[in-house]
Amino acid sequence: MELTAQAIFTGVLMGGFYGLVAVGLSLVFGTMKVINLAHGELVLLAAYIAYAVESQTGINPLLALPIAMVIVVGVSLLTFYLTNGIAKDKELNSLILTFGLGIVLTNGLLMVFSADIYSTQTAWFMEGVVVADTLFSMRGEIVAFVVGICALGALYWWLNHTWHGRAIRSVSSNREAAKLMGMNPTKAELWSWGVAGVLATLAGVMLYVISVIHPPIGHGLTIKAFIITVLAGMGSIPGVLIGALMIGVIEGLTTTFFQSSLAGLSSMTLFLLVLLIMPSGLFGKKAGH
Repeated sequence: MELTAQAIFTGVLMGGFYGLVAVGLSLVFGTMKVINLAHGELVLLAAYIAYAVESQTGINPLLALPIAMVIVVGVSLLTFYLTNGIAKDKELNSLILTFGLGIVLTNGLLMVFSADIYSTQTAWFMEGVVVADTLFSMRGEIVAFVVGICALGALYWWLNHTWHGRAIRSVSSNREAAKLMGMNPTKAELWSWGVAGVLATLAGVMLYVISVIHPPIGHGLTIKAFIITVLAGMGSIPGVLIGALMIGVIEGLTTTFFQSSLAGLSSMTLFLLVLLIMPSGLFGKKAGH
């Protein structure tokens, strides 16, 4: 029983982080109907910036957030301008473009940092925490979970209670109707890519403090984000959180009672089962809310 509780607890913590990784991709797709296949590489770019700052200065990697945010948001906005310039077959050609950009980013990281594996040297993140006398985790995992939940909550509030957020939701729901209401869809899409860059930055720095990083994992992060986005229902923020928690828990249980190499298989099986029963995802009818 205690082993099961520990597996679920670990899975919930990872689910909060997975939600943070996925929500930026979900936001962009909900607004612009573009799947950014370089999203995982943007997350990884932020992680490497955190490593570079920590290794060169010795300071807490969280203090690298402003630097990482400027760079990652800049790359995210550049990606927006490139995809927005596609005149024909935008959905297909944007896939090709962002996939190629992801390869460029991966190889750029390889050239600068080599293929070595890095992790944070700040011991505070690696220290253990005992919750309720029975559940164990690292401090970094707690921090990543809290940051993930707070970021998703803040995004949900922003989309529903601010003018820019409502503009993004309007464009996501009906682009032509939004134009008739006097909104500029391009500006709304630009905002969504900018916010996605901010979220990718947070996810990347959290990735660095809870795990090891090396260039090839960016593609895996994109796949994870895409699975959660589709599982949730396109553009649904509550769905992203619930889908991410489900993926985290099923992976935690699989790793604990079977083996870690089957974690990806178990999450993919869950993904396919949910889509078989609910083709539009868990919150498909609420996409964009």
